[in-house]
Amino acid sequence: MNIPPTTDHRLRRAHQYQGLSGAALGVVNRNGERATLFVGDAQQEPRHIALQPDFWWDLASLTKPLFTARFILRAAEQGQLDLDDPLARHLPELGWMQDTPLKTRTLRQLLTHTAGLPAWLPLYTWGERDTVRARLMQEAFELQPPGEVLYSDLGYMLLGFVLEKVYGQLLDAFALAPGLTFKPQPERSVATEHCSWRGRVLRGETHDENAAALGGVAGHAGLFGTLEGVLDQVQLLLSGGWLSPAAQAAALRPAVDGRTLAFALSQPGFSGGSLCSPQTFGHTGFTGTGLWVDPVSGLGWTLLTNRVHPSRRGSLDLQELRRAVGNTLLAS
Repeated sequence: MNIPPTTDHRLRRAHQYQGLSGAALGVVNRNGERATLFVGDAQQEPRHIALQPDFWWDLASLTKPLFTARFILRAAEQGQLDLDDPLARHLPELGWMQDTPLKTRTLRQLLTHTAGLPAWLPLYTWGERDTVRARLMQEAFELQPPGEVLYSDLGYMLLGFVLEKVYGQLLDAFALAPGLTFKPQPERSVATEHCSWRGRVLRGETHDENAAALGGVAGHAGLFGTLEGVLDQVQLLLSGGWLSPAAQAAALRPAVDGRTLAFALSQPGFSGGSLCSPQTFGHTGFTGTGLWVDPVSGLGWTLLTNRVHPSRRGSLDLQELRRAVGNTLLAS
């Protein structure tokens, strides 16, 4: 199995002419055959660092499916929770001084971004981890009626708190598959942004400010992965073994408009490209990461980039690049 020349050319052109700092592409088919490609640099500022195949990438929102949703579903497998449990069943301290409808929103609604929560708030300006957590649990959110898909980091933060309560341990103590970690070696990590809040180029620490305020690990961000580590997850999603058969089927079937319990589904403008089958699912991360699985073609792939290095305000059209990569892979 080889990376198609058209895909190779598209990534190298993005590195040379369009501001892409670095990228790692991995492709796997249903038989487990793999191909990988590495382009560009691990860091360009303040000094150049060459990209190595085993470097850690900040996966950003890939934390949501690869960690949080997966462990919530695993807890359901083990009979420790049900997806239709109200949030207050596992977080009884939630809104204890107010009668908030958030208490009645279910884990399923949080997983599918249909709980009506805001997308984002600058929680990192609230203080240290314990203060941020306590305030998040008591904040009087203006909730939208449940049902509409409103992508929300806050919902997955709350799911992270549920996991800590159910398993009785902090998120960074969970056992992870090889090639995934919450604590990468900085010297073997790909740089992200020069963060004005922290005053440095970030390398080996989460780019997401809210996850950083929660100690570097949260339900929505904080996971790091090598290319092979993420590709292992893609292969399990493609061929089975990511969860038990029943839980994996539940994770991948359509749950709400355009989404499964853990992933976005192929639709017009889909990040995986317009040649994806309707059964294709995937997820992206703010730092420039993404994974996609097309069960019809029997192909899965992950594209990891540090598109926020040295700044999130670069000129690269990452969505266009993601679609081009997906289309050239599927066409081959």
